[in-house]
Parts: sequence; C-alpha cells; structure tokens
Amino acid sequence: MLCGIAVPHDQGLIGHSDADVGLHALTDAILGAIGAGDIGQHFSPSDARWRGADSAQFLAHASLLVAERGGRILSADITLICERPKVGPHRAAMVARVAAILGLDPSRVSVKATTTEGLGFTGRGEGIAAQATASVAL
Repeated sequence: MLCGIAVPHDQGLIGHSDADVGLHALTDAILGAIGAGDIGQHFSPSDARWRGADSAQFLAHASLLVAERGGRILSADITLICERPKVGPHRAAMVARVAAILGLDPSRVSVKATTTEGLGFTGRGEGIAAQATASVAL
C-alpha cells in the first residue's frame, strides 16, 4: 500500500499495520502541526487492534483531531523515497485517495517521488521512506 493505493510489486513492506509509509508520514505531519504527538502515541504498534489495519484510519483520525480543535487542513504533500515501484503511473489515484480521506480538493494534495540514486537502503531496494508536510489552520 502506498498513499492508500494497492500498488502491484514483487516485494511488500513489513509493518504492524498495512505499512503504508506515505499515509504514515502524512499522519505524523498533521499530528505534529497541531502538537498532538506522533502516530505511535495514537496507534501503538504493540496493540493487536492495529495489526494489518488500513492506514487510512490513522490519517482520518489525525484529520478529525484537527477538526475537533476548530481547524482545517489546507494542503498535504507527500514525497516517497524509493527506486521502485515507479510512482508516476499511480500518482493520480494516490492524490485522489489522500484527498478523499482528508475531505480536500485534489488540487490541495501533492504526491511525488524521488530516488536516492542507488544509495542507502532505499537505493538497494530494501525499503521505502517518505516525508510529508501539511498546512493546517487553527
């Protein structure tokens, strides 16, 4: 799973939930923007309830916390760091899925990818990293 979309690939990510690094990074960005800690504080990896969970739940929870504080998410940006899979063919679906979870117009969501030019664990194909930012008005 990447940004809420099942991306066909010969390898998968290992994680307690569905291991969607894009949604996890964005969840952390939103939680951080409102001073609400991180994803692990809200969804402990030691809690069996979250084993195999859809990461969309985590992102929706962060969005709800923003709303409960009288705020709104203005924009969201995710950068996936990987050599493979190629993100381009799935980008529109990823943007649409993230926008739907957050209740945003897709024009306020960006999903992009970069590589490390073969360096490090992402360059060796051992995993994927993600960075995300979110603009929030309270």
